[in-house]
Amino acid sequence: MESKTTYLSVLAMCMWLILVRYEASAAEESKGKELIENICKERGNRELCVEVLTSDPSSAEADLKDLAMISLKAAAENARDILVDAKKMIDNPDLEPSMQQGLADCKENLLDAESQINDAVASILSNNKHDAQLWLKAALAAIDTCDNSIPGDDDILSKRSVEFRQLCNIAVAINKAMMGVKY
Repeated sequence: MESKTTYLSVLAMCMWLILVRYEASAAEESKGKELIENICKERGNRELCVEVLTSDPSSAEADLKDLAMISLKAAAENARDILVDAKKMIDNPDLEPSMQQGLADCKENLLDAESQINDAVASILSNNKHDAQLWLKAALAAIDTCDNSIPGDDDILSKRSVEFRQLCNIAVAINKAMMGVKY
């Protein structure tokens, strides 16, 4: 009786592994619009996901790696835009010193986030998906630290940081799909 239970457990585990690999293969086989729809359909920010991933002309034939690069490019551009805004705000003489210090701290974290996005790109290009995931999580942590250093949440930086998080989370979902994990 115990051997039947063990046999059934092993069989169930094998079937599960086959199913996970099949789903990952199916995601890798689809390209372009179909793949974008599959990636974005479960996202809470579906519209942004589709808009970003279809913004690049090469997306029509894009595979997962191409889509990861498109999303990371958008995240890097967003981080640069936030950084430009932070620099402008720091120079405002009418701001309280605590706000200026918070912005200066935020600027440093934004530089870290931008660097971590670049590290994620390098990891994906070298097929090191696990490291890419770690760099993306670090970039998300950096933007959280940036937000926490600025009082309030109604400033332009806080609003843009929401989009940065969403762009990074799209890249996380795509990277997970490349690792064979359900996105």
